[in-house]
Amino acid sequence: MSRDRAPVFVSSPLYREPGWGTNHPLSIPRQRTTLDLCDLLGWRPPSVRRVPEMATEETLLRFHEADYLAAFRAVCARGRTTAEARERYGLGTMENPVFRGLYVRAATTVGGSILAARCALDGALAFHPAGGTHHGRPDRASGFCYLNDPVFAILTLLDAGLERILYVDLDAHHGDGVQDAFAGEPRVLTVSVHEAKRWPHTGAADDRGGGNARNFPVPRGFDDAALAALLSGSVMPVAAGFEPEGVVVVCGADALAGDPLSGMELSNHALWGAVERVVGLSPVAVVLGGGGYNPWTVPRCWAGLWGVLNGFELPRALPEAIRARFQNLECELVDEDDVRPFWLETLVDP
Repeated sequence: MSRDRAPVFVSSPLYREPGWGTNHPLSIPRQRTTLDLCDLLGWRPPSVRRVPEMATEETLLRFHEADYLAAFRAVCARGRTTAEARERYGLGTMENPVFRGLYVRAATTVGGSILAARCALDGALAFHPAGGTHHGRPDRASGFCYLNDPVFAILTLLDAGLERILYVDLDAHHGDGVQDAFAGEPRVLTVSVHEAKRWPHTGAADDRGGGNARNFPVPRGFDDAALAALLSGSVMPVAAGFEPEGVVVVCGADALAGDPLSGMELSNHALWGAVERVVGLSPVAVVLGGGGYNPWTVPRCWAGLWGVLNGFELPRALPEAIRARFQNLECELVDEDDVRPFWLETLVDP
């Protein structure tokens, strides 16, 4: 990949804070460990860091409905939901719990994707691993997503006058919220590679999302060779044919082998290669995180992706401080017997 774009890392100290309670797939310390791993490797000097601000209510109203935002702020201020907020807006469910700092965190994630898009417009290759909340709906929370930050990254690029924005979603779950947000919008092409017969049970191969979506549902067990074939035979020809002026990529780590909420079997370096191919299509590129529910595989994936985007030499062994931390991690969704030794020792999957 061309190294003529200086990568920037968009993140906030608040992502180091715990959230989601104790009984949720996202309660694992995936953002904190990603940041720590990059810092221990010396990959995140102050010169590459960009810290976002919260998106304002005025900004959020460009996509989200006023009554939903009011309900979201209210339940976060109280620290608990109501029956109406739960039923009408999906707030305070087991899927989308209310926890301390939630509104600030969600609005800052949107601010981060807006900032990442602005950095990309200024010539940087922007990486925002806390982004990728692609299930958020205008009027409700959905799929662990309260606001939809990829939508705002795309809107920022459109606001700058770009006429062809390519959105590529490599998360194991269909990017339904983003597809629906831009259904029928000819300036945006949404492409999603996701596991078939998996929540949210949308994104069939013949689903064109108003004419400007392409969906590639893949079977359980989808591996590196299958991804390479799909990219070369279908995804890249469609993406390149669109001649994008800007790209937004969601690199969900739940497509990796060993993720408890997916049956896909990709290695992290296969995902890195896919992202490299997509961002190589345009001089304006934003790379977001997404799903990922294995505390050993997610930080290794996103830290390694940051290294790849920078052209860094990837170490064979993880830093000792991270190895020690990985040894002590637990995950209710991953049986102890299923923890693979290389998750604790190396950055790059075999």
